[in-house]
Amino acid sequence: MSTPGRNEPGAQRFLARPVKPPGAGQTGPTQRITGFRQAPPAPTRDRRTRRTVDLPLATHRGLDIWQREAADRIGVARVTGQEVLTALIDQLLIDPKLSAEITRAIQARR
Repeated sequence: MSTPGRNEPGAQRFLARPVKPPGAGQTGPTQRITGFRQAPPAPTRDRRTRRTVDLPLATHRGLDIWQREAADRIGVARVTGQEVLTALIDQLLIDPKLSAEITRAIQARR
């Protein structure tokens, strides 16, 4: 048995139902949500950006080794490069001594 189409007899009973007022303790009729499929804009504070770093092969290998050793020290399966860089940048931004040390290192490399 199939549902009648719009132009078939009996279709009107599906299309036009009378709306009854809600009873005590019930909510009213369901309302259509507009913009349901649109993603809300990301908050500015949580927006993330991507930075890439070109490393010499030896530095890359050294970082990989450091990450594996750090994972062993803290008892996790792995420490990602993302975690390392994020922690380093966080420390750089809050520690004036580290900031000065990094600035000197950059200046010495130029």
